[in-house]
Amino acid sequence: MIRLLAAAAATCCLAAVPAHAAAPGDDEKTEKLFAFTDTRITESSGLAVSPTHPGIYYTHNDSAAAPTFYAVDGEGRTRATYQVRGAQARDWEAMAATKDPRTGRGVLWFADIGDNLDGAWPDVSVYKVMEPRTLGDATLPAVRYRLRYADGARNAEGIMVDPGTGRLYVVSKEFAGSVYAAPKKLRADRTNVLRKVASAPVMATDAAYAPDGSSYVVRTYFSATLYKPSGETIARVTMPELRQAESITYTADGKALLTGSEGARSPVYRVPLPARAASAVRSATPAPSPAPSPASAERDTEAQASPSSAAPAGGGLSLKDVLIWLAAALTAIGVITFIARRTA
Repeated sequence: MIRLLAAAAATCCLAAVPAHAAAPGDDEKTEKLFAFTDTRITESSGLAVSPTHPGIYYTHNDSAAAPTFYAVDGEGRTRATYQVRGAQARDWEAMAATKDPRTGRGVLWFADIGDNLDGAWPDVSVYKVMEPRTLGDATLPAVRYRLRYADGARNAEGIMVDPGTGRLYVVSKEFAGSVYAAPKKLRADRTNVLRKVASAPVMATDAAYAPDGSSYVVRTYFSATLYKPSGETIARVTMPELRQAESITYTADGKALLTGSEGARSPVYRVPLPARAASAVRSATPAPSPAPSPASAERDTEAQASPSSAAPAGGGLSLKDVLIWLAAALTAIGVITFIARRTA
């Protein structure tokens, strides 16, 4: 019971904390791209740029009665609503978009990976949906991939797909977060094992790979951090203040980040990469992201990725962020104590 109270109190505290205590740097460059106008989009949790339809963005709610996602234009207007056949919407938390190098078709990935009780579900799921060739309301079939963490169930809100290798990664939302690699080839006929390959910032809410595979980004409630495919930190990127920062992705040209929030008519901001970060990204060699070493990859006969050395990937919190977290923790303890005394 106390664990449930603690989780609830912590969630309340996190929702109350602003995305970043300081105003964003480069105010003249960070811009509000649009706000969702559809009244059905109230908990935008995943965000992706269409790989084949210019000027189209995809999003989905945190949870819903049915698995649904929306195609939105640059004005925030919904151009199409899609239902996903063969999928559940237990706790959709993230999405990714890639392009099949063989066919040129867009591929959309939806992650039903939320687990606020950190172990309530024996496995989680990711759904693969082929991007529709034309925009229009439709029901689309999905392939379901079941995933299980090698080191025990946990909560997660971020997925990303390496455009070069096609490997899928899950980023856990914990105080000691981690990046988990899925098997090189996902299997729909059995559970796929996720293995830790790198560390991640505190309480990550989303993640995304750059279109050219030269970097990836992990979002937290406070900021975002860019990494090389090896897991080495490139730079921390200041984010605009949002009600509850939940989503992040790269623009189609990879020169900026798009970030969004939950809430009715929530905004999506375009945040250019800092000059030094952009330079580092350009110089990075697109290689497999934190993934198995060549030797272990040869032993991937079970379609499971063996972990490489976990590259340090912290660097996401400043002193001010830490102080905010401590304040939130103290508030959570106070709430728990109050509730416990009232129910004793």
